[in-house]
Amino acid sequence: MLRTLFLAALLSAVAAAPALADELKVGDVVEDLRFVDTRSLPRTLDELPGKKAYAVFFTTVKCPLVVRYLPRVVEIERAYRERGVQFLALNVGPGDSLLDVATQQVEAEAGFPFGKDFSGEAATSLGVARTTCVVVLDAEKRIRYRGRIDDQYRFGGVRPQATRDDLEEALEDVLAGKAVRVAETAWDGCAITQPQASAREAAPTWAADVAPLLNRHCVGCHRPGTEAPFSLLTYASARDNADMIEEVVVQRRMPPWFASPKYGTFANHRGLEPGEVETIAAWVRAGTPQGDPSAAPTPPEFPQLKWRIGEPDLVLRAPEQVTLPAQGYVPYKYVMLPQVFVDDTWVSGVEILPENRAALHHANLAYLRMEDGFSKPHFITGQVPGGEALDLEPGLGFMIPQGAMLVLQIHYVTVGQETTDRLSVGIRYCKAPVQKQLKHLRIGDREFAIPPGEPGHRVTASKTLPSDSLGIGMFVHMHLRGRDMKFVAHTPDGKSETLLLVPSYNFDWQLAYEWGRDAPPRFPRGTKIECVGHFDNSPFNPYNPDPKQTVKFGEQTYHEMFYGFFFYLDPDERLDVRVDPRTGLVRLENDGAR
Repeated sequence: MLRTLFLAALLSAVAAAPALADELKVGDVVEDLRFVDTRSLPRTLDELPGKKAYAVFFTTVKCPLVVRYLPRVVEIERAYRERGVQFLALNVGPGDSLLDVATQQVEAEAGFPFGKDFSGEAATSLGVARTTCVVVLDAEKRIRYRGRIDDQYRFGGVRPQATRDDLEEALEDVLAGKAVRVAETAWDGCAITQPQASAREAAPTWAADVAPLLNRHCVGCHRPGTEAPFSLLTYASARDNADMIEEVVVQRRMPPWFASPKYGTFANHRGLEPGEVETIAAWVRAGTPQGDPSAAPTPPEFPQLKWRIGEPDLVLRAPEQVTLPAQGYVPYKYVMLPQVFVDDTWVSGVEILPENRAALHHANLAYLRMEDGFSKPHFITGQVPGGEALDLEPGLGFMIPQGAMLVLQIHYVTVGQETTDRLSVGIRYCKAPVQKQLKHLRIGDREFAIPPGEPGHRVTASKTLPSDSLGIGMFVHMHLRGRDMKFVAHTPDGKSETLLLVPSYNFDWQLAYEWGRDAPPRFPRGTKIECVGHFDNSPFNPYNPDPKQTVKFGEQTYHEMFYGFFFYLDPDERLDVRVDPRTGLVRLENDGAR
């Protein structure tokens, strides 16, 4: 049965098709090879300069032959990297998202760049009509080889081992400055479907089709008074930004979400369904017709509240206002808030509030304890674009311990003119008896050293749950070289499960990944939560401050961090802590508070 299913999956995997009319031929120079990388950035092959040869491997995430050959390509790339050969995997699957592509890269443990050929132009110009093809270019970007990797895997069958290593033979000839002995071969692979619009009887309109999608997925951020660069509450604003809207939804850059769909189900998941993406794209291609304005849905109403957690019981302001330059890079700022918690304090809501939302990229809040010498920050909450404040339901509480002080880690961005900001932190005390305490593991490594130029340096860390636990969610924190991180639960019975994979970490969007409160995952006492991540210290990383440096742990963004936060509750905990709602302190029997 398995053989039958595999053969069925390979029905489209046949020998290479005849040459395309406008394809480049062996011996031609590739002038401009464009693609989108897994960070959603437009890139070109010229951004990988100074190589002796280039090998472009065409993939999808589902083609069985790609799945079989990818480990071999990874093996060959490792063997030739130090010899000056640059590999690049280009995805050509119309239904494959960049998250899918990045997931494939992480799972293959590939150290070379993966990208996507959204338009199909790269495959067409290089004469590639099927996957698994590799096109080898020399240092001048001249096509020297086009064809298979080897002859081991074929349609419907497999040899015990390859009898010809065509790709390696071509690379050896190019590196030796010789003519490639066999410059072109046939190859087996899945037929590439070029991007195409679906047929529609009538063009979508803003009023009937697009406005409901924007209301559901976008205007929570894209409205006045938020960090978003423009509002989407009206037809005019949607029309004026239509091309940008199409680009970001087709590439799945918006709504922002960075967890691989292969692992876990999260209550705060964002994303458009494929049909919704096609609706927006078709509306833009049709010229953004408005339709009947009276049929447009009313935009959702948002409470005009200063604080999302409600009026705080305690507001702490940064001691000084910060002046920010008009342009350039602003290093991390660390601000200690003017408050020492003289006793254990129970809170149910904490929010970071900027005066200037446009200038604040993100901020993290932690507490430091005197007894630790203020050397071990304990994460509380963060403020990121589109994120949520810490807002616990009745019966849950977070404890700020005696002797603690609060510190903010702040990342500001320039906005084109000199400006200022001053952060405040609002704290709401618990109003109901606390039965369970929100806890977390901070899983990290401070001893790593990322070598210069390394595209996929691996770092791991783990901690063990001290009790049976209900999972609440996870949070990833790295800096500009962070590439990916996953959380794996290893239970005492020897089983392992990937809980979360962030395959393309984005420093600009540090989101939390929250499980639903209705059916949170359970973990037995002794479960080890392991974090595995990779750092990209290569020149191709567009955000890399200096790929020539060995990078170690540090507080600034030109240093690195490796932290995974795992939030949980103890299901057996019954604290019954009575809290004074005016102070957050534990009530005594005489109804006082200590």
